Amino acid sequence: MSPVTVSRALAQLAAEGLVVTRPGAGAFRARPHTAQTPAGDTSWQEVALSADGSADLVPRTVDASGVTVSLAAPPPGVLEFSGGYLHPSLQPERAMAAALARAGRRPGAWGRPPLEGLPELREWFARGIGGAVTAAEVLIAAGGQSALATALRALAPPGAPVLVESPTYPGMLALARAAGLRPVPVPVDPEGVRPELLADAFRASGARVFVCQPLFQNPTGAVLAPGRRAEVLRIAREAGAFVVEDDFVRRLVHADAGPLPRPLAADDPDGVVVHVGSLTKATSPSFRVSALAAHGPVLERLRAIQVVDSFFVPRPLQEAALELVGSPAWPRHLRALSAELKVRRDALTTALAARLPELALPHVPSGGYHLWLRLPDGSGGEEALTAAALRAGVALTPGRPYFSAEPPAAHLRLSFAAVAGTGEITEGVRRLRAACDEVL
Repeated sequence: MSPVTVSRALAQLAAEGLVVTRPGAGAFRARPHTAQTPAGDTSWQEVALSADGSADLVPRTVDASGVTVSLAAPPPGVLEFSGGYLHPSLQPERAMAAALARAGRRPGAWGRPPLEGLPELREWFARGIGGAVTAAEVLIAAGGQSALATALRALAPPGAPVLVESPTYPGMLALARAAGLRPVPVPVDPEGVRPELLADAFRASGARVFVCQPLFQNPTGAVLAPGRRAEVLRIAREAGAFVVEDDFVRRLVHADAGPLPRPLAADDPDGVVVHVGSLTKATSPSFRVSALAAHGPVLERLRAIQVVDSFFVPRPLQEAALELVGSPAWPRHLRALSAELKVRRDALTTALAARLPELALPHVPSGGYHLWLRLPDGSGGEEALTAAALRAGVALTPGRPYFSAEPPAAHLRLSFAAVAGTGEITEGVRRLRAACDEVL
């Protein structure tokens, strides 16, 4: 068997307490367990964790299930249509390894970086945003999730409303609730958020923050229409509110997409937009390098919160990011990824049309890594189908966690990036057909 298989097996045995590993020496059988110490009484924590001190505060309970669905690996033999990251075969593993090796040899690579991030990396992110954004207005963060958490805490006090797209990314909803915020939904159609409903939501809620994904929105795949872009910024400006732009998959464009619209931040001279961009989706879940960009006084608040929370992003990782995006391998990787994502998307849409025509696909995206499907009205429901699919050997993502209020219908999100290839896509749809026959 391969060394990778052996190392994974040893890691699992170590996690179960059956072996111990000693760097430089090897792996050894663990000592037998002694009698367990009697469990303590932790019931007091129920009172401590639920005592908010004020009836006006949002409950502090956070449901992370919508996030863990796309983070947790499925059981062996189960095809991963639920994943939120690229399959290892799509990741630039060689290029990342080479970049990390080169980064480790850079002078000062293991020293303390500037708190805002390496100047060269900030400049690279600023060029990617375009417009009048400069390196001085960019902060390097440890992944998009961390950057979003910083933005929400900087822009809204606990108990405040925050406008969100509906449906939207469950991880963002969990972040908002963890910060004590109240998500208020604004419906999305195939052309992005609906401006007239956004204006209504600002007036009704008094919110001062709107979080959106204008490009290849998660989960619908929608792109904010050209005629709506200026409207969204105008509405937010008149409401005295910020727009948090989560530009998470700009580098996961499909080969047939054509020219992409610029980030909203590139057309915003007034500091309405707080932009979040990331390298993670196009590289690896462990390559957690992202950026926050903003104009005006809010930049200092973002910086202060990030410094307090995490000090800085490890310098070796920032140096590796610079090495990676500056290497000839980076554009080659993006071209290959773009072509492969289109092939996989087409394979999934073709298989669904042939085997599962009753699942409605309102929009076929030209970027991202998933499809958003609507179940037939009166069906057995997404929970029953998700459970049946898992028994059939395919992991799905149910649609309910993507809604901050009552959903209009049952949905599923199917990822085509986390599986090994088109063969697994075809087999996964066959298994899903069997699951649908069981419950729909």
